[in-house]
Amino acid sequence: MSDAVPASVRALIVVDVQPTFCEGGELAVDGGNQVAADVAAYAAAHRDRYEIVVTTQDWHVDPGDHFSDHPDFVDSWPPHGLAGTPNAELHPALADLRPDVSVKKGQYAHGYSGFEGTDADGRTLEQALRDARVEAVDVVGLVESHCVKRTALDAVGLGLATRVLTDLTIPVSPEQGEQARAELAAAGVELTPSTAA
Repeated sequence: MSDAVPASVRALIVVDVQPTFCEGGELAVDGGNQVAADVAAYAAAHRDRYEIVVTTQDWHVDPGDHFSDHPDFVDSWPPHGLAGTPNAELHPALADLRPDVSVKKGQYAHGYSGFEGTDADGRTLEQALRDARVEAVDVVGLVESHCVKRTALDAVGLGLATRVLTDLTIPVSPEQGEQARAELAAAGVELTPSTAA
């Protein structure tokens, strides 16, 4: 009988890789298009590492005070991720991704974390991961300082072994990225480049 520890059942969670957060979008982050291309290339090359691939999307209908004509860019933002618009769809770079689970979030709330959304069958992200017997997750996408951070914090809070692949995400600003990484590390999230994953 082998003493080898079996490999964890792992999921890749691709957070909010949507044109709305990329150059030319309503809430653009410099480097967003490059992250989209890099995530697509990584997923294509390493699909066999993952039991399931999950995408999340901001899909705002009426998210209340999340939207503002005078946003503070902390708790309120210009309209973005508008349900049914092209910029709320997955980024064109992900056209060949073929996710196993697609979660939409934030219809009537802020919806920073992927765990606040549901798939087409009404399952939460947690339910979808449990159904696939997932024990570990790699989180990538847009943006590190907000939705990637919140999704990863919720994942580790649910007892999932959680990594953020640091070269497959980008923060709103270097300062906010530094703060996010400190929060993630303190919560027990592993921060690693995809080349070491």
